[in-house]
Amino acid sequence: MLKNVVAWRKEFKIDELLDEKELGQGLEKVVYNHGVDKEGHPVCYNAFGEFQDKELYQNTFSDKEKLTKFLRWRIQFMEKSIRNLDFSPDGICTFVQVLDLKNSPGLFFFKKELRQATNRALLLLQDNYPEFVAKQVFINVPWWYPAYYRMINATFTTRTKSKFVFAGPSRSAETLFKYIAPEQVPAQYGGLSKEGEQEFTTAEPATEEIIKPASKHTIEFPVTEKCTLVWEARVTGWDVSYGAEFVPSAEGGYTIIIEKSRKVGANETVISNIYKATEPGKVVITFDNQSSKKKKLVYRSKNKHSDC
Repeated sequence: MLKNVVAWRKEFKIDELLDEKELGQGLEKVVYNHGVDKEGHPVCYNAFGEFQDKELYQNTFSDKEKLTKFLRWRIQFMEKSIRNLDFSPDGICTFVQVLDLKNSPGLFFFKKELRQATNRALLLLQDNYPEFVAKQVFINVPWWYPAYYRMINATFTTRTKSKFVFAGPSRSAETLFKYIAPEQVPAQYGGLSKEGEQEFTTAEPATEEIIKPASKHTIEFPVTEKCTLVWEARVTGWDVSYGAEFVPSAEGGYTIIIEKSRKVGANETVISNIYKATEPGKVVITFDNQSSKKKKLVYRSKNKHSDC
């Protein structure tokens, strides 16, 4: 196997590949690294649904030359990612791969170019980069995927298949949280990590709780005088009502509505807010889950200024 890898690297011209600049244009949202898992492994996301964009699909797979270019880009991405690993005895030298199958049914069944490219890429990675994957998590797995998986099952080794984890749309976020902390998971996958300037960093941990079916769930953040409190929260799948208020410690004090209770739809991602307290008390956030399913709540808070 080692001889085959050495021969393949020469044939594929890996050293020259690293210097190619024009590869991967427009594919930044298809395959990308984002954060680490709970054990420190870098996490690589693969979003096949991005190829619903017809122009992107044509630019990537419309002929043999473009298909070859796509494969070279995927291997280039792998090679560059490997150079960020730590191969010391106690270092992290493997990845977690997350494969998002959302919006991909027609792509795999009817787009043979994508199917062929994906299979070739997976085989190249398995044959020439053995044991680089710590876990392979398939999320937003549609109903038809098990049949497709059985078709390609024979191409994988038993050891590789033992690393596969599958989760349907309703359990994708919950499954990711088993391996990756919510603050490290991108917002589009149920986590708290968002693009752009944020109040929180991925180093600030989140708390996970369960909201029971047909019940109200409250969380409380204590505040002190002249304190600025920042928080953010989300519920997997949402479909709950959310509201926030400040309750003063002083007897006879008036409760202040920070956010009126409102229904939060499935399309919303992370809810965040800031409250400047001028007296001691607490911020109380209420989630009302009237559905028949339990919900996963993730949240975090901090005092923004030192005078808190």
